[in-house]
Amino acid sequence: MSVTALIVAAGKGERLGGDIPKQYLPIGGKPALRWAVEALAGHPSIDAVRVVVGAGQQDLASAALHGMNVGDPIEGGPERSDSVLNGLEAISEGAVLVHDAARPFCPPEVVDRLIAALDKADGAVPVLAVADTLAQGAAFLDSPVDRKRLLRVQTPQAFHVEDLIYAYEEAGRSAATDESTVMLAAGLKVATVEGDPMLEKLTTPGDWARAEAILSSRLVPRTGMGFDVHAFAGDGPIMLGGVAVPHSRGLAGHSDADVVLHAITDALLGAGGLGDIGEHFPPSDPQWKGAASHLFLAHTARLVRDGGGIVDHVDATIIAEEPKVGPHRSAIRMRVAEILQLKPDQVSIKATTTEGLGFTGRREGMAAQAVVSIRMPASA
Repeated sequence: MSVTALIVAAGKGERLGGDIPKQYLPIGGKPALRWAVEALAGHPSIDAVRVVVGAGQQDLASAALHGMNVGDPIEGGPERSDSVLNGLEAISEGAVLVHDAARPFCPPEVVDRLIAALDKADGAVPVLAVADTLAQGAAFLDSPVDRKRLLRVQTPQAFHVEDLIYAYEEAGRSAATDESTVMLAAGLKVATVEGDPMLEKLTTPGDWARAEAILSSRLVPRTGMGFDVHAFAGDGPIMLGGVAVPHSRGLAGHSDADVVLHAITDALLGAGGLGDIGEHFPPSDPQWKGAASHLFLAHTARLVRDGGGIVDHVDATIIAEEPKVGPHRSAIRMRVAEILQLKPDQVSIKATTTEGLGFTGRREGMAAQAVVSIRMPASA
């Protein structure tokens, strides 16, 4: 039986507020939608992942899912049922796991339990028991509610594709908050399996703080160090940290010889256990001749993020007698932060001389060293 995960990401996130729908807001520097997709795309029993997005959200979705094999985004509708039905049209047969993009962390064990339950039921949902005391009322408590038979229903929810389509045909399109409600309305049987607190839905600003805390508990700190040097040659300007700095001489190198970005790139590769800059961008490869070094750094940052990592801080020191870095320090800091998608206070740019000693002291070239702090999954 083929299994397709259908991620529903068509909501506007109106309860949260803001200009960007919540499924595109970052957790640990990565959109919530990407976390949700990665959790299911990496499961061995899931054959394909498709994503349903809201009208006008295609660009946001494409950016969030860059490099992932999820096909073209499917446009959703005004109600959840419309979005799910649009997604089902792209799935011909087998089983489907319908999942909320606002539930970014799905443990693989939950998927295992859902797929196993489909052998004996029309559908299956993960649930958690209600632990709190429940009561009716508004300003004052009224009558208590017996919680013994109450369950909190989560996603992903598993169904046979033909059964879910049949349920929608029988029950009609509605404002149902999930697919199990539609299945029950059509008289079909939905089994329950053990859910997981990791599947809590992101709704309020406090939920993002909780998600960040969950993510931090799964990551371990790493540190990387990088160094680069280039000799003066030809005419200026000089590229430093992605900024063109006026100077009478340029720097010799296969790419644009940006010592700052090269040092940071190498440090980031080292922290991620990803080799070094020469392996990824070899001088012998003609495609990198004269290339802008921000491409190296952006690519490396993407490798770290794709591996579940978070870049926390960058500290770079430029070593040179000339040109003077001070007037350009702020611009370099802002540019490095932009390339790495960090806040400016997560980047430090310093400069020093060797007081006339060595090749930099003789004004033969420039050097830079960098230290980066990142967090990576403990199993990585």
